[in-house]
Amino acid sequence: MPENPQPSASLLDRARKIRLFLMDVDGTLTDGGVCLISPPGGGEILEMKVFNAKDGAGLTLAHIMGIKTGFITGRKSPAVQQRAHEVHVDYVYLGQATKKAAFEECMQKAGVTEEETAYMGDDLPDLPIAVRAGLAVAVADAVAELKAACHFTTNARGGQGAAREVIELILKAQGRWEAAIPRALA
Repeated sequence: MPENPQPSASLLDRARKIRLFLMDVDGTLTDGGVCLISPPGGGEILEMKVFNAKDGAGLTLAHIMGIKTGFITGRKSPAVQQRAHEVHVDYVYLGQATKKAAFEECMQKAGVTEEETAYMGDDLPDLPIAVRAGLAVAVADAVAELKAACHFTTNARGGQGAAREVIELILKAQGRWEAAIPRALA
């Protein structure tokens, strides 16, 4: 797949304003697969998710650089809660049948406007939030309807570093990428 061309001036202007980056989980931070495990002998069904290390590094870097982050997802998942904790995500909303209330609450808690908020998704339930976000992002393998409504489509598919790509776009637009690099080193 060809990479996105040089970002347009309007895209960079949108990214420059971002102070809060919210995202769906399944299909954006994961490849969209849901692995349910039935323990031998019965018991509670367990869920397994696979997260990309580049996304984790990007989310941690966003935290270090003062960009608030949040997950808004329809599923209730201890794995998502754990991953959010590991990568310093500020807001975690699990089990959201609709995402509007969580989106509004995250903005209120972060003290930002829609224009200062980015949102990344992959499917139709993300449309109502994408059309409100100052920077709406679809992952490369998102549905066509979401891509059409978004300002930017990542080169990366869901679960393959798309969140990292967006964080890098934001920090570069803000002229803070070079300052961020040494803070990402182990």
